[in-house]
Amino acid sequence: MRNIVRLIIACVILGAAVTLAAFGYWWWAVLIFLIGGIVLLTFFFNENMLLAQYFMRKENMPKAEGFLLKITDYEKQLIRNQHGYYNLLLGLVESNKAPLKSEKYFKKALTLGMSMSHNIALAKLSLAGISMSKRNKREAEMYLKEAQKADKNKLLAEQIKMMKGQMAQLDKQQVIRGGFRQFK
Repeated sequence: MRNIVRLIIACVILGAAVTLAAFGYWWWAVLIFLIGGIVLLTFFFNENMLLAQYFMRKENMPKAEGFLLKITDYEKQLIRNQHGYYNLLLGLVESNKAPLKSEKYFKKALTLGMSMSHNIALAKLSLAGISMSKRNKREAEMYLKEAQKADKNKLLAEQIKMMKGQMAQLDKQQVIRGGFRQFK
């Protein structure tokens, strides 16, 4: 459902609640007002995005993907502040299936913008992992530094530390492989 339709429905319901209160039906007015508040809340927070986040926390990726796919046109169904988060969630779902294909979603999420710094850090950490799997060490280090800078509350400190350790092991593997090359 388009966002403008949700807003119109919420205004109609809230108007009905005010009308009921004016005629003295206070209990019905309170009930209708609460229903209108819930509909108005879905204008700011799409229910499919909330359910997808819930199932991601429960690590049920097929259901999370199902709720994300219910959003057919995110530019019309979501407010502008949620566009980056939608692409971040799509990237996280896609990274479980095909990690290299999720790069475009993370980059788009960063270009669209997100207000919470730990989500920016998560996107940059994921891009660092993708760069590491492509054996692009310079880009991976850049994304790791940016992720560390964006993680102000140290929510991803352990994952960043682990990623740096994996990068060090990657350097050791390249040195060992380089030492055994034979030239003819």
